[in-house]
Amino acid sequence: MIKNPAAKFDTARAEEYGRQSRIGLAGYDACHELSACMLSAALGEESLARILVVGAGGTAGEIITAARLEPAWRFVAVDPSAPMLNLADAYLAEAGLSDRVETILGSVADLDTMPPFDAAIMIGVLHHLPDDELKRETLMEVSRRLAPDAPFVIAGNYRTYTAEPLLMAAWANRWRMKGADTDEVQAKMGKILQGAEPPRSEAAVFDLLAKTGFEAPVRFFASLFWGAWLARRVASE
Repeated sequence: MIKNPAAKFDTARAEEYGRQSRIGLAGYDACHELSACMLSAALGEESLARILVVGAGGTAGEIITAARLEPAWRFVAVDPSAPMLNLADAYLAEAGLSDRVETILGSVADLDTMPPFDAAIMIGVLHHLPDDELKRETLMEVSRRLAPDAPFVIAGNYRTYTAEPLLMAAWANRWRMKGADTDEVQAKMGKILQGAEPPRSEAAVFDLLAKTGFEAPVRFFASLFWGAWLARRVASE
């Protein structure tokens, strides 16, 4: 079991993250664009929203894309990996967005619960959490920091890897298509299988959301094992 999911995101992993992510997820940029579009549709155009971004380290793509669509939005981004957060800070500075984004090294639990956020984004985090208990705890911490009925974009891998050999073979071909040789492809697939287990199905994702204060999830993007959904914080307890 992975005791500290963030530990694997060291400096070397952070530096390769952007390129690797765009290979590993066909439609990486499209997922971020649609996430921003879904949030804007849920919040209303030109809203003065304050957005929580969980696991924002790396390319900061979800923030940069959303910020360009909605120039009045502001963001609080939290990530437990210092190398990944440093990389995000660099991308945000390059995009001229540092004044609209507060970045915090730590976890969602480190943030104040008040004032509540108007929305949240959590992309590529859930499947790195090693067990259902930690998945539930993380989602619950997000839920506690959202206003009633606030939209929540969540995206990541789902389905059990070993139960989907055709999807695994297609995923391997994705790496091969991008120039990886046989040994590199095998290494990539081996690393995936040794990592944390994602939710076993879309129903399992919905169950996690329902148990942590969210409702009405709608899937708006899919790519092999990857899915992206918009849910709502329950309007009342």
